[in-house]
Amino acid sequence: MLQFCNRIYFLLLILMVVSCTQVHNNQSANVFRYNESKGITSLDPAYARNLALIWPVSQLFNGLVQFSDSLTIEPAIAKRWSISPDGLTYTFYLRNDVYFHDSPVFPSGKGRRTTAQDFVYSFGRILNPATASPGMWVLSVLDRENPNYDNGCFSPNDSTLVLKLKKPFPPFLGLLCMPYCYVVPHEAVSYYGKDFGHNPVGTGPFYLKFWRDGEKLVLRRNSNYFEVDEFGCRLPYLEAVSISFIPDKQSEFLEFLNGKIDFLSGINAASKDELLTRSGRLNPKYSANVKMITGPYLNTEYIGILVDSSKLPNNQRFLLDERVRKAIAMSFDKEKMMLYLRSNLGIPAYSGFVPSGMPGFTDVNYGLAYNSLQAKQLLEQAGYNSTNVLPEITVSTTDDYLDLFEYIQNQLGTVGIKLIIDVLPGAAYREMLANGKLPVFRGSWIADYPDPENYLACFLTDNFAPNGPNYTHFSSVLFDRLYRKAMLFNRYDQRLPYYHSLDSIVISKAIVIPLYYDKVVRFTSARIDGIGVNPMNFLVLKKVKVKAKNDNNCR
Repeated sequence: MLQFCNRIYFLLLILMVVSCTQVHNNQSANVFRYNESKGITSLDPAYARNLALIWPVSQLFNGLVQFSDSLTIEPAIAKRWSISPDGLTYTFYLRNDVYFHDSPVFPSGKGRRTTAQDFVYSFGRILNPATASPGMWVLSVLDRENPNYDNGCFSPNDSTLVLKLKKPFPPFLGLLCMPYCYVVPHEAVSYYGKDFGHNPVGTGPFYLKFWRDGEKLVLRRNSNYFEVDEFGCRLPYLEAVSISFIPDKQSEFLEFLNGKIDFLSGINAASKDELLTRSGRLNPKYSANVKMITGPYLNTEYIGILVDSSKLPNNQRFLLDERVRKAIAMSFDKEKMMLYLRSNLGIPAYSGFVPSGMPGFTDVNYGLAYNSLQAKQLLEQAGYNSTNVLPEITVSTTDDYLDLFEYIQNQLGTVGIKLIIDVLPGAAYREMLANGKLPVFRGSWIADYPDPENYLACFLTDNFAPNGPNYTHFSSVLFDRLYRKAMLFNRYDQRLPYYHSLDSIVISKAIVIPLYYDKVVRFTSARIDGIGVNPMNFLVLKKVKVKAKNDNNCR
């Protein structure tokens, strides 16, 4: 039956794909079509630093482990693993039925079996400065000085990989799910050199068939892919993935409405009022042809406040007063802000810096909800009133958040806080932020991996920017000590109480003021089934199906 299904899909594709340069709009084709407005520069996992690159790369490659939609860590090429009691040694036992894509880089042209040595090579490549991978930090916890290991890696045989850490780091398995840690064959990297990113060879559910920069990228079904669904049917279901590169978001939206692409991620300001109601629901006139899927996204939008007395200008040292910071936090209504300015496509942030979509984190109000009366009282306690006016506060942001800060500016004015908005170009904003030149700033923190540690490390004393992500220069002996204790436990549930305590310290002192926790928002055409949603906003296509009048999938 599986072979019959594949033949049916292939015949449908032939009717649709006259050449690899064009995938026509036909409702019966087993092709998933989406647009990447930002373009794709490389399909090399070593450089997959943003979603525009992660999405296609994750269709072509696999790692040792992978995330489920609920962010649990599941087997991928590794069928199982063990961790030593001291948290320093990770041993992975690999499947023996995973093959690289067919490619001329192999002597027979047929893809060879993936082995543990391939991971030793792939990890060493990421750590090699000559590769210049932005993901080098992901593997920096490996013990590269141990003479018995190659960059902290050892393969006693083809099916066993041992990784040695220089110190315990419990979120390590989550790091290994990142695309930087996908396996690549040394033959392909040697053969293509710097052009490997345009000639990728992986183990994933799809392989690269055609790519014309700025026009079209086509991925085809890997018939030798190793994963099956719960019914034993080999994945993926799709015959092809077609990616276009329309840069204009409004044009992309029109292509979606006209049925020429199947998927939109997020919502553009120009099309928001057309596609959504005021409350953030799908416009009823599109309900027959469009499906809207939402879920939590591990992204916290926030206001950060520099609390380093050596960095703050003299006229901004009042920001060191915790009461002033709390007054700012309590002076604006986040629920109205989200309703009127974001159509509720986000969750008002009344909890911690760690977003509510993080496993084990629920809404906990740390006492900094909107309360203009209490905000005024806090300012008075700090010595500021109608005769001793609080100095102006300047917040730095980029232009895509201007509407939010105009709203906040207006609300803060009602309690006697004058806010000046400084809109900076992206490059200047990032440079000044890294060097402690922005007393108050707008920030976003999108999780690199789904562990609260990724957020809480932003407040470690050792992580002061520019050498780390602590842009507020917050320093606390108690915080640092609790963080180190959390890292002693391999089990997530054992670390959670420490994570909650760390988060409460940051929020109760108003070091940052969370604005909202973002949402993943996806729109698909009605012909598509199986598009899920996950808090990392990964695009998983191996279980996506295209509806047909006669659905002949093996299921």
